[in-house]
Amino acid sequence: MKRRNFISICSSATLLAPIAANGMEKIIAGNSLIKSDTLKNYQIQFIEEKEIIFPSALKKGSTVAITAPASPTNLWEIHNGVSFFQKMGCKIVSGKSVNERQYKYKYFSASDSERANEFMGYIKDKSVDCILCARGGYGSMRILPLLDFELIRQNPKIIIGFSDITILINSILGRSSLATFHGAIGSTYFQQYSVDITKKLIFANGKFVPIKITFPSVQQLTSGVAEGRLVGGNLTMLISTLGTPYEIDTKEKILLIEEVQEEPYKIDKMLSHLWLANKLQDAAGIVIGNMQNIDAKRNFFPDYSFTIREVIESRIKPLNIPSIIGLPFGHYDNRLLLPLGAKAELNASNRTLTLFEPGTK
Repeated sequence: MKRRNFISICSSATLLAPIAANGMEKIIAGNSLIKSDTLKNYQIQFIEEKEIIFPSALKKGSTVAITAPASPTNLWEIHNGVSFFQKMGCKIVSGKSVNERQYKYKYFSASDSERANEFMGYIKDKSVDCILCARGGYGSMRILPLLDFELIRQNPKIIIGFSDITILINSILGRSSLATFHGAIGSTYFQQYSVDITKKLIFANGKFVPIKITFPSVQQLTSGVAEGRLVGGNLTMLISTLGTPYEIDTKEKILLIEEVQEEPYKIDKMLSHLWLANKLQDAAGIVIGNMQNIDAKRNFFPDYSFTIREVIESRIKPLNIPSIIGLPFGHYDNRLLLPLGAKAELNASNRTLTLFEPGTK
């Protein structure tokens, strides 16, 4: 349910009058039925607007905790991330989800409760300054109901991840109003371009100077200039939030979208899903990441499919809002770190994205 829809419903007292004492009666809200015991959750998410808060920047001696809230990993796979933060003078700790592989959980690093408890343990640990997700894979969405979003807000710290972690960092932004970071994971190899921006965003550097991001691969889809806070990430995970209490809010935001190893028709289906949910139309601007094999022709009975580029153009261009494609974030070797919740400007005409805030304080 959208915030504006819910507010309009609340203005009619007759719709909300028959609330049973036991809290389990169903309330008719428009055309949908919502259990009154879940109504409070919707109020927290969609009505109570809170100021975005920013975690403290890192410095020498800061502690980075590495956890695997989705799929399993190992110490070797995350050695690049460990090495980078150690070179920056940080101390590293890692949880059981990283150190102790539990094969019985198959494509999860541990049980839902264990992954959630480890994550929240690092949130509550005053000595931890940053939580770096070890890898993506699948599983972050299963732990969302087990997280305490108010406690996360009360203990702001840098939280970084991408891919499957998209749903986690956007949910924290939406439910806790805490800025999070779409970018590096433990297994990331930090190339120089991404190193430079990472240092400027999450390490204490004195007064922040806006960062104008340009890259040779960036192309304009629709001209214009838009300002807004950054949200988004992996397309599959953005779709997974729709119709849930963790649904992404794109209203007047700059929406980031990236995907990897998906067929053009699946990209089409997911973009159309966002379009049907008004998420594309609501955005102030759209930034598409660097897509692999974007111009490849694929078989699709009885002929060929559209290319990924053709699919994206057919869904994005008619919106007539500023949009670009080819910014190196997401599943890309030299991936950018981008602060979700921070103010930014998309100048599609000049093919630039300018960060006005680092996402830290």
